[in-house]
Amino acid sequence: MRLGALALAATMFLPGAARSAEVPEALAAARAQITTADYRLSGRLVRVDGSGDRTSDDISVRAHWFPGEMRVLVEVSSPKQARVHALIEMHQGGATTIRIAHPGDKAPHELPFDEWSTGPLGEGFSYEDFVESYYFWTGQKDLGAEKFGTRMCELLQSTPGAEDRTHYAEVKSWLDATNSVPVYVEKTLKGQRQVKEFTSYGLRRTEGVWSASQVEVKLRGQSGSTLLLIEHGTPRAHLSSKDFSSEQLTRF
Repeated sequence: MRLGALALAATMFLPGAARSAEVPEALAAARAQITTADYRLSGRLVRVDGSGDRTSDDISVRAHWFPGEMRVLVEVSSPKQARVHALIEMHQGGATTIRIAHPGDKAPHELPFDEWSTGPLGEGFSYEDFVESYYFWTGQKDLGAEKFGTRMCELLQSTPGAEDRTHYAEVKSWLDATNSVPVYVEKTLKGQRQVKEFTSYGLRRTEGVWSASQVEVKLRGQSGSTLLLIEHGTPRAHLSSKDFSSEQLTRF
């Protein structure tokens, strides 16, 4: 299965896209994928360095859109020294908060904004990448049709406004023209203008929901990559607020 409806960014499960006359069709489709999200997935987060050596963490993710808010709970369960839970909450306007907990914590604490660009395995899949808040940024432009590989896509450019908290200066999404899945995403970091490239592989449809088996992140111009390998998933998990409570966040 694949990471979509998020940050994909995190690109986890992607429900069928709705259309809206109020915004460009590609943007309406991207937002619809988020506002219908309800899934669980588990697998491995793998960092491959320039020499081919691998570091692997077991990871599970649950996500659900509540009225006006997306909640994503990321849990790293092994190895033991890497265990961490992160709850990412994104409101419909794009405002995001991240709370985090480690074994032994009695209560979660808010992750400082400066640390949003890190993640369980470093800067590949950062905590910010587990939600697709950029589809709610103030700057949105439909750049029209463009091919990515063999797929015809709609290219969407998203840029943050002054009130949008993010480490990215720009995000470009190549959305498959037939199902609105973001098959490729480029995220340009502020300052150094470094580009992170997200590519989804193994797309398939289960219970009306599009998914993929793998998402790879590369830093342009650098060797190595980070892989999200999805081994199990439930596209319609029927999650509730209890699945994202502070008690869940501190339960190891």
